[in-house]
Amino acid sequence: MPATVFTIANQKGGVGKTTTAINLAAALADRKIPTLVVDLDPQGNATSGLGVERQEGHSIYAALSGEGAAAEMIVPTRIKHLSILPAEVDLAAAEIELAQKPDYLLQLRRALQPVIESDAYRAIIIDCPPALGLLSMNSLAAANFLLIALQCEYLALEGLGQILKVVERLHTAGVNDHLEVGGVIMTMYDVRTNLSRQVVEEVKTHLPDKIFETVIPRTIRLSEAPSFGKTIFEYDASSPGASAYRQLAKEIIARFALAATKDASKTSSAEGAKPQETSNNT
Repeated sequence: MPATVFTIANQKGGVGKTTTAINLAAALADRKIPTLVVDLDPQGNATSGLGVERQEGHSIYAALSGEGAAAEMIVPTRIKHLSILPAEVDLAAAEIELAQKPDYLLQLRRALQPVIESDAYRAIIIDCPPALGLLSMNSLAAANFLLIALQCEYLALEGLGQILKVVERLHTAGVNDHLEVGGVIMTMYDVRTNLSRQVVEEVKTHLPDKIFETVIPRTIRLSEAPSFGKTIFEYDASSPGASAYRQLAKEIIARFALAATKDASKTSSAEGAKPQETSNNT
């Protein structure tokens, strides 16, 4: 069974996109769903956020440039059932080189296709750069579903309209007829303000069938965890952020009919502690 490919994209930075990518992936892995994170951001924040050291020559760049296979670059994380295709700074060159190819929007799809069809993973989550450049557009061309991480601020609503138009253009151009907006994930929700509630209600009004019920709170623990190379489950398993991502994973599993493999232990993910088993309160 081919993996379901999700891309988490937003042309605006600082919206909790990478935080969502790594913690959602870890929560799915905890449910015994073999999951792969593809770090498509040259900054490599998803890579370091999962505690994986960036190494020269270990990224999707080789596959995009036709010099290697994507599967050869995948490494296990310390979390069982979770692997990552890391990023490094050479991906910045890919943005320029892709523009020189006649089918520049389809390079990532071709590079990932053997991995998608390998039956090694049930979910592949692509973390994009904070801009709708060629790397992000390639991720949209390769994905089944777009998950939009949307900060609970009114200015973020403008960006929502823009990315929805991009999806329409990809459909019109025949680049990815199967791409669907999988859902809107409201991030950085502040329970103390009316603004957060108003923004959520605004999105529900316009996209009632797309917004996830789970909202991700604005918490210091979620902000701190990546600097330690840990998911929120490893850093503070009892925090509101950890609870929110567990709940979001349940919604994702139900909405997209994701299922654990019969013997998930045979996947290529590393053996390691389940996310909720480790807590660091320092």
